[in-house]
Amino acid sequence: MTTPGSRVRSQDARTRQEAPCSAADGQDPLRAAVTGHLQDFLARRGSAVAGLDADFADEVFDRLARFVLEGGKRIRPTFAWWGWRAAGGAEDGPEAAAALRAGSALELVQAFALIQDDVMDRSTVRRGTPAAHVRFAEDHRTQGWFGDPDRYGENTALLAADLALVWAEDMFTEALSRMPAARERARRPWRAMHTEMVVGQFLDLRSQARSDEAESTPLRINRLKTAAYSAERPLHLGAALADASEEVVSALRRFGEAIGSAYQLRDDLLDLYGDPAQTGKAVGADLREGKRTLLLAVGLRRARARGDRDAVQALDSAIGDPGLTDADVRTVADLLVALGARQAVEQRLAALVDAGTRSLADAPITPAAYEELRRRAHGVITRAS
Repeated sequence: MTTPGSRVRSQDARTRQEAPCSAADGQDPLRAAVTGHLQDFLARRGSAVAGLDADFADEVFDRLARFVLEGGKRIRPTFAWWGWRAAGGAEDGPEAAAALRAGSALELVQAFALIQDDVMDRSTVRRGTPAAHVRFAEDHRTQGWFGDPDRYGENTALLAADLALVWAEDMFTEALSRMPAARERARRPWRAMHTEMVVGQFLDLRSQARSDEAESTPLRINRLKTAAYSAERPLHLGAALADASEEVVSALRRFGEAIGSAYQLRDDLLDLYGDPAQTGKAVGADLREGKRTLLLAVGLRRARARGDRDAVQALDSAIGDPGLTDADVRTVADLLVALGARQAVEQRLAALVDAGTRSLADAPITPAAYEELRRRAHGVITRAS
């Protein structure tokens, strides 16, 4: 009999490695090692779930496991790893494996955040395929079940997100059991990250509800919703595991805040100017959902300063309009270029990357970590997905 756990294990047993020592099939060794830790954890949990309910295992667990294992850039575990290495953590051995496993739990936090975010934003596509709630709703329609398919899809997706978050805590706790001396140090950034994520998501929802045009609002949202849990806290977490000094932690957190914020600004630009084949979602998805990005805030401010009522009207009417065609989105994108908003955001993005890199220049971190973090910082500017 094939169980969910055995299905997870069979996907690619070659990536099950304890520390990022060598590549598997040309894959980045660090990414492969993270996937290996996730496979190991999910295989064991899948076997337990199958004993509770076969339908849940087939319809929810399998879909969640595929989402976690088959997609994502492993950005958060990577930053956690380099936070560990920056503070002098070992490159291999039992403690290195435990640190990487703790950082790998961040991928489950990411799964929770993405699934929940898609429900809240009513996004239909994630990573180039239907979002979780859309898939669950389609299950309902296909089977001809009683009730509202969309409500069923959203509720089931939220349960999958809840499971990912609960299991993130379990995986993190298991990893820390191998590093008892680091347990409380590591829990401080872990706990702070969760609270910051919730507050950032609330601010995002509220800014849309209030049609908030203040440029400070998206910057604050970016800091809490994206930068904190994508870069700043993962780096902090890795450094805490290695018992880093306050000087090292402070430098890494400044770097993470700057780079994480820059990463979100790049996301905002890709929403209007990216290639859907690379971004994995339709062009203008955030615009249609009513996201109040810095790009739009700058565009509105410049249009008002010029007294350009047509431009103000065009932007105001486009934000949150789900009926926008791709041609409409291109018109908004061109207008933001004409207003100088795109250039302004690109300049701010570059300034953040520069500031983040400078924050590490005099920090007492390992040379290997400095070079790797600097390389990743500059990659933010040119990334296409």
